[in-house]
Order: sequence, then structure tokens, then C-alpha cells
Amino acid sequence: MTDAQDYIGGNWVEVTSRRQVRNPARQQEVLGTIGLSGESEVNAAVEAAAEAFRGWKKLGMVARGNLLFQAAAVLDAHVDELAEVATREMGKPWGESRGEALRAVAILRYYAGEGYRPVGDVIPAASAQALQYTVREPLGAVAVITPWNFPLAIPVWKMAPALIYGNTVVVKPAEWSSLTAARIFELIAPIFPPGVVNLVLGLGTDAGEALIQHPQIQAISFTGSTTVGARIAETATRRNIKYQTEMGGKNPVIVAADANLDLAVEAVVSGAMRSAGQKCTATSRVIVLEAVHQAFRDKLAARVRALKQGDPLDPDTFLGPVVSASQHQKIMDYIAVGAREGAELIVGGDLADTALKDGFYIPPTLFDRVSETATIAQEEIFGPVVGITPVATIDAAIAAANRVRYGLSASVFTQNLQTALTFVEEIEAGMVRVNDETAGVELQAPFGGVKASSSHSREQGRAAMEFYTHVKTVAIKP
Repeated sequence: MTDAQDYIGGNWVEVTSRRQVRNPARQQEVLGTIGLSGESEVNAAVEAAAEAFRGWKKLGMVARGNLLFQAAAVLDAHVDELAEVATREMGKPWGESRGEALRAVAILRYYAGEGYRPVGDVIPAASAQALQYTVREPLGAVAVITPWNFPLAIPVWKMAPALIYGNTVVVKPAEWSSLTAARIFELIAPIFPPGVVNLVLGLGTDAGEALIQHPQIQAISFTGSTTVGARIAETATRRNIKYQTEMGGKNPVIVAADANLDLAVEAVVSGAMRSAGQKCTATSRVIVLEAVHQAFRDKLAARVRALKQGDPLDPDTFLGPVVSASQHQKIMDYIAVGAREGAELIVGGDLADTALKDGFYIPPTLFDRVSETATIAQEEIFGPVVGITPVATIDAAIAAANRVRYGLSASVFTQNLQTALTFVEEIEAGMVRVNDETAGVELQAPFGGVKASSSHSREQGRAAMEFYTHVKTVAIKP
């Protein structure tokens, strides 16, 4: 869909106010337009979801799961096309986009299978004649607000659990991933009864604000910036409804003196540079023991210099553009701040390939000897920028890793079991890895962080049931 519309109550709805969407790799290429919805469109979408809720709830989990299986099959048949749409719209290399599309398919299949799994408990009662048990019940119409950096996977990993547990949804994607969201809806929305899934496009300040304020919305699932997440938390708390906010990260990798340096380098490059660093779980800090600092720095610098940057549709491209002009400017500003505050810029900083000037390209950038208190060591950059901080001991490394406001993901590279166990126990992060990159988590495992990274709710896996349902306790006596 090159001119994306809203999908409300089973129908595509024209929105007259529109905005062009351009390819971040080639700014002159117009991909289409998106609607800029307002309060009236949001009201219609929420009312459709609320009206459809009772029938969808009564359909039962097995029947709902069968519809999710159908949706998975449809997406599976369009994986390559979806990958191209996402790559053209937000700049992620095609191979990564394709992997993300396959993940969306797998998520739908996982939650379709939830239709056959138990969702309650039988609890002993004081009376031998009594039956006491719990059931899980859906919340109602749920708002799903998704970011642009995973335009295929995140809408699905929020919608799928919401739907299988009996909720209806209104999805508001980020402006920079709306064409992709519309294509997903074109493919799978007709599978569901009218009103069960709804799509409203537009800006967070308009459509997003109207959505979170709507009195018929019973829960809000959000992934995006810390500032917006705080706003959603405030609104949901005032309304006494459920919310989950997945926000920023400043994710560290610790490289111990006994680490396999080649393995660590590859993990840092993958974690920091794939998707141009535009992941909340991306590696942005490497805290290295001084004993291996120089060797690690040299290996990492050589590997970063060798990365191929270019057209994200080229299968050989490792690093594509960032998503927008504002994102590009923000990252370049952080690079300037890093140099100004005294960090040693050893790779990147300026774009060498003039052929890429028409796109929002950021050169893969590596700083060394970054102070623990430096701006680029404390604030989320959301770009292909990594800082190295040498320290004397593992204890100092863990302390440095924890000395930020975020706590999403963290990794350590070591061959010492005690070092690994100490790290797992003491690191302040919701997702912890040993000898693996910080980015990503398997779809059947809980996803989320601590501190300013998350509202402490968890997404994905069976943990999603905790958010999208409430517990009803039942006691029956004859």
C-alpha cells in the first residue's frame, strides 16, 4: 500500500490529511503517503474494538488460535515482500528485515499454540466439598503503540498475545513505519472479525495522545522513547488501567581478561552495528579489562573499518542508513559531543563515501577511553556508535556497567565460571547474557528491563499473559 489508510471496524478508511514517506537511503525517492489521523478516527477505531470485544472473547482460545495460525501462513507467504517494504521505509538491510519477517511468523505460530495451553490453576480449598480455581480473562480493547525500528516484529509480538487471550486491539505505529504496518494489516486483518484488529496512522501528539486518553481503552502496550513512556505511565496510572512501557537502553558488554577476543569482537560488532545501532538492546558501551584493552581495541577497530555500508537492498550491505533526518542529526551531535568531551575517536565520525550523501548514513563510529561519566557513556544514542572504557578489575567493570539510568540488556565475555556467575548476580539488567551479544532475545523468553528501561512488565513468551489478562478466582460449593 503506497498510500496507507486507517483500518477501522473491518474497513479501510481514507484520511484526508496526509504526509509523504521517503526512502532514507535515497531522500529523493517518494515511497507513498500516510494518513495523519486525529481524534475522530481514533474514536471510531476504539469504539469498533470495544464493540467487537464480547464476541471475540466468547469465541474461545482454540478458535482464536486457529485464526492466528492462518495469519502466520499468510505472512509466511509474503516474507520477501514484507522485508522489502520495511527496508525501503526505514533503511534496515534486507537480510535483517527478512529475518524480522520470519520472526513475526514464528511469533504468530507461538501464540496460536497458546490456544491449546492451560491458563488457570486449581487451588486447594478449606472445604472438602468446594472447588476453587482461577481463570484468566481478557481486559478489553487494548492500545498498541509501536516503534519504527522493528516495523514487522514488534506490532505482531504485541498483537498476537493480546488477541489469543481474548482482547481486541487498536494499533498506532510510528510515523516512520506506517507503510509497513499498513501492509501487515492488508495481509492479515481480513482473517479476523470486523473490529478485532484496527489500525490508526498518524503522529503521537495527535493520534497517539487521543488513543491513550480514550476511556474505553483498558490497557496500553508501548515501545519507544523514555519521554513518551513516562507520559503514558502517567496517563495510565491516572486512569487506573494497565500499561507496559519498553523504552531505552545503554547496554554494556564486559570483556574479561580471559575472554575469547575474537568472539567478543564479533558480538560487539553485531550488537552495535546491525540495524545501524537502532535497537533498544544494541551494544553501546564496551567495558574492557586493561590487560586486554589494546588487543581488543585493535581487533574491534579493524573489524569496524571493514564493514560494508551502502544500499540496504544490496545483500552484501552490513550497515544501511538511519531512519530520518532528525535521527541522523541527533547521532552526529552525539559524535561531536564525544570528541569534545575528550574521548579518542578511532574509527568513523565523518562519512567518507560521498555516494551515500543522499541518504541518512552514519559511518560506524568507535571511541576509545570514554569516561564513565561522559555523555556518550550515559545517554542512549540509538546509532552505530560504540565507546570503549578500560578498567582494572571485573568488580570495577560491573560497577561501571551499572552506573547508568537504564537496565535493559548486558553481556560478559569470559571463560571463568565464577566471573560469569558474579556478573549474572550483580548486573542491573532485565536480560543477561554470557559470551553472546546484548541485542535480541528469543521469542519464547520474557523481554524487558529494569530501572528506566521498562515499567517492569514483560513481553513475549508466556510472560505476556500476565499483562494481557487479569485473574478471576472462583470458589464453588455444592
